[in-house]
Amino acid sequence: MTLTGRRVLLTGASGTFGRHLGAALHTAGARVMGLDLHARGDVDLPVLGCDLTDPEAVPKAVRAAVDHLGGLDLLINNAGVGGPAPAELPPDEVVRQQLEVNLLAAWRTTAAALPPLLTARGRVIFVASRMAVLPLPLAAAYGVSKRALVAYADALRHEVGTHVGVSVVYPSMVASPIHDSTAEAGLSLRGVSRPEPVEGVVAAILRAATARRAPRDVATTRRGRLELAIGRHAPALADRLVRRTLAARLAAGDLDSAPLAAAMLRRHRER
Repeated sequence: MTLTGRRVLLTGASGTFGRHLGAALHTAGARVMGLDLHARGDVDLPVLGCDLTDPEAVPKAVRAAVDHLGGLDLLINNAGVGGPAPAELPPDEVVRQQLEVNLLAAWRTTAAALPPLLTARGRVIFVASRMAVLPLPLAAAYGVSKRALVAYADALRHEVGTHVGVSVVYPSMVASPIHDSTAEAGLSLRGVSRPEPVEGVVAAILRAATARRAPRDVATTRRGRLELAIGRHAPALADRLVRRTLAARLAAGDLDSAPLAAAMLRRHRER
């Protein structure tokens, strides 16, 4: 399938993935509108300002974008936030924000966009994370929100899959501001997740958008396909791999300066 002339709505259009993806879609001939917290008047990728956590604002913004495009063929739910959140601590504002943006914003945006997508027999693509199937410690909110996003995509596929294609893309770690708060808390992903270029993620999303039939799950690298398979089909092995990686980081002192890891570090030293 070609992207030429296809009408695309992209959330998180001003972020790292969003800017690269918007440019690639435009180059491929698509007509693109973005949604992000702050409006932007770019000719190639106009962005409507919208707080995706606001249940009243989202339907209005989606309607305005669809009216501007004259319909909708593809929705890409790309907006996301991260941040440290140990599972042993009670949920706080960081947790709430990740659930709101990573899950509920995609849910309400999709619900608002479904009528024109059904009319066009279009597609929805969710940008999840490898952590949806291979969770890491001290980032519980991100893993939970992305796993819940995949569960929502699965439910949506059962309900509308006869008329709308539903795909999930699973990037690993890409250098972007989404990791800033985690690094500031002393919880760098160094040694835990292998970085990959943003171009690879964009290419995977475009593959999902142009495949003859909407693929269910799309990894962004060969290593990603292996990790998805292990996480899905051999979860006990995945647990052992994560525990081994964590033990190596603790032994190397990588988390010594991270207050949020103090309790876990103490437990490992008491073993």
